[in-house]
Amino acid sequence: MTYYESFSEQGRNYTIEGVLDYFNERIRVDSYTGNLQEIINRTEQLAEQHSLSKLILKGKHEHFSSLISSGYTLEAIIPLYFQGQAAYFFTKYRKNDRRNSMFWIQEDEIVRNVKAQQDTKAKEVPPSFVLRLATEKDAEALAQLFRHVFQVYPTPLDSPEYIQKTMREDTIYYVYTANDQIVSTASAEMNCLQGNAELTNCATILEFRKHGLMKQLLIALEKELCMRHIYCAYTIARALSYGMNAAFYQIGYSYTGRLVNNCYIFDKMEDMNVWAKDLSQ
Repeated sequence: MTYYESFSEQGRNYTIEGVLDYFNERIRVDSYTGNLQEIINRTEQLAEQHSLSKLILKGKHEHFSSLISSGYTLEAIIPLYFQGQAAYFFTKYRKNDRRNSMFWIQEDEIVRNVKAQQDTKAKEVPPSFVLRLATEKDAEALAQLFRHVFQVYPTPLDSPEYIQKTMREDTIYYVYTANDQIVSTASAEMNCLQGNAELTNCATILEFRKHGLMKQLLIALEKELCMRHIYCAYTIARALSYGMNAAFYQIGYSYTGRLVNNCYIFDKMEDMNVWAKDLSQ
């Protein structure tokens, strides 16, 4: 099964790069230059050609009004995304059921509760647990962990070969081990050209979730990113997950929007919250 396919095109008066995400039925434009109307036209042609029901365009500040007048909706912002300039996540939908969220009010309440909570004392990780950077030798164990935690995931993380491929393409994984078994992990997908990284692939085996491992993994990833001079960190977290949203809020991330019916995760298409942080601070 082909989950997704990267594409890059150069027209007469524009360039465009992005992803045809077949599994999640969406097209994502990650970068572009040139004539905006030609870029919009080509994006919509590709969406129709491949029967993709959601269009995402990471727009620039100067194109804000033009994208709004072209029928796009602003769903989220990531400050500092483009070498210090903000990325504006503009979207358009081709199906009503893809546009309409069934859980929006509940998700608003989760964000409100996350922000209202009092500072919580950090949990103590057992001294026998080991925090380390993962290597390609860990790919099989990581794939088993993801299979155990997720019924459905928007990328093929149950494949060791896929995990090794991501490691070779600027994704770093940190893991916690207990008795030499990987029990928790998170990764950073680095975009070295633009100077940003998405913190993602957060997974902990159920019986180990009481130890506060995820926050420590995220902090370790942040330190690694700073050493590599990447200061824009963000995540796209399940809007229905109180725990994941709370984890990012507690380590200084700001809520910057919600992507409607963005991807298949667990057992359905879900809304995803966007959280961002300036690591240089």
